[in-house]
Amino acid sequence: MLEVEQKFRADLGRVREELLRLGASPVEAKEEVDIYFQHPCRDFAETDEALRVRRSGGDVEVSYKGPRMRSSAKARLELTVSADGDVEAVLEALGFRKVAVIKKRREYYSYGSLTISLDDVEGLGQFVEIEAVASSEASLGEAEAEVSALAERLGLAERVDATYLELYLSIFKGGI
Repeated sequence: MLEVEQKFRADLGRVREELLRLGASPVEAKEEVDIYFQHPCRDFAETDEALRVRRSGGDVEVSYKGPRMRSSAKARLELTVSADGDVEAVLEALGFRKVAVIKKRREYYSYGSLTISLDDVEGLGQFVEIEAVASSEASLGEAEAEVSALAERLGLAERVDATYLELYLSIFKGGI
């Protein structure tokens, strides 16, 4: 799966109203805690990769995000598996170390094939992410166009190309 997304700083109340006016469907709202890990033998900041454990309620997901591809949106390989138990302890036993814990309140909406999240991220602010899934590199352009069209309809202008992890580290420098 190739994740294609664009992120914007925005007033969540205004965007929420506009999404509902356009007919987007609210899916769910929840608290998410993302724990990012550093590989013991290579620097993910240099290779543009990420290893994340996401906890939300009783659910646990482990995601690997590959390097960003050249495109107008952020596109990258994403592999996610559900997990149980103390995943962080397993990763730390393998030599991975925690570099950041990012907490956010996230509201999910669906609009056609797109997923929209309204994020209030602790210490970073409010953001809107619009995401599509491309099945191959050949379909990236179509997914990017769909994401950009909705961003324009929502009046989103302040695009943010950095990940939440990059924003966090740029503000808090040393991670956790």
